[in-house]
Amino acid sequence: MEALKKSLNGKDIVKIDLDKEYEEALKNPVFQEIVKKTRLSKDELKNYTSSLEDAALEYGHCLECKNLLDCPNRMRGHVYFPRVQKGILDFEYKPCAFQKKLEKETLYQRNVAYFSVPKTLQEASMNSIFKKDKSRFDAILWIGDFLKKYEEGNSYKGLYLFGNFGCGKSYLIAALFNELAKKNCRSAMVFWPEFLRQAFYDDFKDKFEVIKKVPLLLIDDIGAENVTAWTRDEILCPLLQYRMEEGLTTFFTSNLSLEELEEHLSVSKSGVEKIKAGRIVSRVKQLAEPLNMISKNLRK
Repeated sequence: MEALKKSLNGKDIVKIDLDKEYEEALKNPVFQEIVKKTRLSKDELKNYTSSLEDAALEYGHCLECKNLLDCPNRMRGHVYFPRVQKGILDFEYKPCAFQKKLEKETLYQRNVAYFSVPKTLQEASMNSIFKKDKSRFDAILWIGDFLKKYEEGNSYKGLYLFGNFGCGKSYLIAALFNELAKKNCRSAMVFWPEFLRQAFYDDFKDKFEVIKKVPLLLIDDIGAENVTAWTRDEILCPLLQYRMEEGLTTFFTSNLSLEELEEHLSVSKSGVEKIKAGRIVSRVKQLAEPLNMISKNLRK
């Protein structure tokens, strides 16, 4: 009787519990499939029954999943899964087929630096450009021609695309940059009013160096910023001067014509300084061709 008690104490009881838990888990066909993939013995696997059940639950979700948005796993687009390295069982989060597809489709974004740019522009594509409005044709043709001829390292004039609010100016150029990124061309898009508001942040200098030297740059919504003599003369002017001297392709979008931009830049708390504003606009003209696009508001 004493021997029986001893056999039911300590490690023997734990062993019986582990065996029961493992055998119970094996009733799940997904659990069976997972442990079969490890090619380890029951004695090696039963100590990980709980983690293997978690993996089976997530893998079961994957077997029935239709898209990333419906993914119920702890890490969306990933499955908690066992792996064996040098005979030792471990667990990791592996990307699912949908996640791998998404990563492949968005790989180009590594070639683009986005500064305060909305997700719609980060995902802009040439295939999604609105083409039914004839007033957009000139801009679309310009973008298409540029896409065909551009090669990083060569000097090209960019585009100063101006027009009414919401007509898709930024989207057009963002789609161009994203398409070129798929060809490993490096670029940056910067929402200009917000960028200037960050001028006193610790990392502003590093960001400025990026947009100053990147081969392709979009200065988005210039003319919508609050003008100060300092941001105009110490940030915008040196930026444009450097890019002009280095032959770096620069694009702009604005709701203002070049004449209206010059007027906008001339007025600050320091007074009206038309000569300094004129110098800025002369650099814009050196860097980009002006093109007016008046179209319906696509944001409505």
